[in-house]
Amino acid sequence: MEPQSPLVRLLTIMARLRNPETGCEWDREQTFATIAPYTVEEAYEVADAIDRQDMEALKDELGDLLLQVVFHARMAEEAQHFQFADVANSISDKLEARHPHIFGIERAKDESQADRWERIKADEREARGATSALDGIALTLPALMRAEKLQKRAARLGFDWPDAEAPKAKLQEELEELAGAQNDQERLMEAGDVLFSAVNIVRALGVAPEEALRAANAKFETRFRHMEQAAMKAGNPLASLPLDEQELYWQAAKASES
Repeated sequence: MEPQSPLVRLLTIMARLRNPETGCEWDREQTFATIAPYTVEEAYEVADAIDRQDMEALKDELGDLLLQVVFHARMAEEAQHFQFADVANSISDKLEARHPHIFGIERAKDESQADRWERIKADEREARGATSALDGIALTLPALMRAEKLQKRAARLGFDWPDAEAPKAKLQEELEELAGAQNDQERLMEAGDVLFSAVNIVRALGVAPEEALRAANAKFETRFRHMEQAAMKAGNPLASLPLDEQELYWQAAKASES
C-alpha cells in the first residue's frame, strides 16, 4: 500500500474522529461555533511562536492551525455545504485573481502591489453586493486591529487627517471629554473615542497599532517581572511596598534595559 500524503492522512484522521458511530465523543459534539474560539486562539499562538523566533514551536502551531481548517471543512462536508478541496480551490482562485500581473489575467497597471491588492479586493466586495466601503471588516477582530482597518478603509475614500498633527489635537479633545463624562455609559463611549484617536495617531506615523501595543505589553511585562524579582531579592515583596518605593524599582528596571 502506498503511503498517504500528509494532507490526506490528516483529512482521514479528522473523518475518523467525526465518525458518528466510532469517532471521538468530544470531536463529534463540536460545531462551527464551539470550534471558532480555538481557531482564533491557534492563530495567536502562531503569532506568538513567530515573535519568539521558535521555529520548532511554529511548526507545531501551524499544524494546530491547519487542524482548525480541516475541522471546519469536515463539519461543512458533513452538512453538505462544501469540502476541503473547495476551500483550497477558493483560496487558489482568489490568489490568482489578486495577482493578475503574475498569472497573466491582465496586463500590469501603473500601481503599487498594495494599491492593486486593495483595488481587486474592492471589486470582489462589490461583486458580493457590498453597500459600504466598510463591508467585510470582521466584527470579531481584536478591537484595536479593527479600528485600524476601519480607519484605513475610510482613508482610501479620502476621509482621513491631512497630517500626523491633526489627530493629536483630536486626542486631546477626546481626553477632555472623557474627563467630563458624567456616568459610566459616557465614560465608556468617551474612553473608546480616546483609544480610537490614539490609533489614528500611530497609524498616521506609519506604525501598526496592534504591533505597537504588543511591544508595549512585552516591555511592561519584562520590567514588572524585574521589579518583582529585585524586590523579593531585597526581602521586600512588591505588594508590601508603598507606591513611591515601587516606583524606584520600576526606574531600576528601566535602567537595567540599557
